[in-house]
Amino acid sequence: MSENEDKRMAGPYEIIRSLHIGDREIVLGENHDAIDDERYMCAFCQSNGIMASYTGLMVSGDYAELVRLFGERISQQAEKARIELNGPKFQGIPNAPMTAESCEPLKYEDSLKGKVVVIKPEMLRREYRRATCQLQLCTGGFGASPNSRGSACYCTELYSGRHSRYERMDILGTVEPEKLPEWAKHYLKIRLAEREKKATDREDR
Repeated sequence: MSENEDKRMAGPYEIIRSLHIGDREIVLGENHDAIDDERYMCAFCQSNGIMASYTGLMVSGDYAELVRLFGERISQQAEKARIELNGPKFQGIPNAPMTAESCEPLKYEDSLKGKVVVIKPEMLRREYRRATCQLQLCTGGFGASPNSRGSACYCTELYSGRHSRYERMDILGTVEPEKLPEWAKHYLKIRLAEREKKATDREDR
């Protein structure tokens, strides 16, 4: 493997520092071939796993200036994530991470489609290792079927309705609807109603 293959690039800039917090990543890059005033850059990055987009791009020849901007953006993004993730607390929702004792262990022969699953906390970024992010409705994917060669599981977060893709190995176990905490039962009804409405809308077209 060549040296360049180890480098993460954003156009002509090599990413030399990065931190992902909340829904965005903040990156700091360097381009050795740029003119002096554009040698360093700082930007927000969002990626879908295939392509990355960069916004809020700022360039400068002053490294200390962009490191300061990098730090400010991290602080702002951390505060945004803190406010968002404290929402359940203000609603009185207990939000400690779920463990293996909180669910039925996943078996090889289990079908997951239509079931409430618990994502392993270590598969989530640190700020999302909490029950409202772990409890998800599995809606499909090859990994939702037993004895499948595929491993992708498509899920909808009960609390937020956010859609995500996980691997079957990322799932800790399942929880029967009647054993869910009351807040999760409430949001499960909402997600199921949303899915029923979408299915009805498709049939009416």
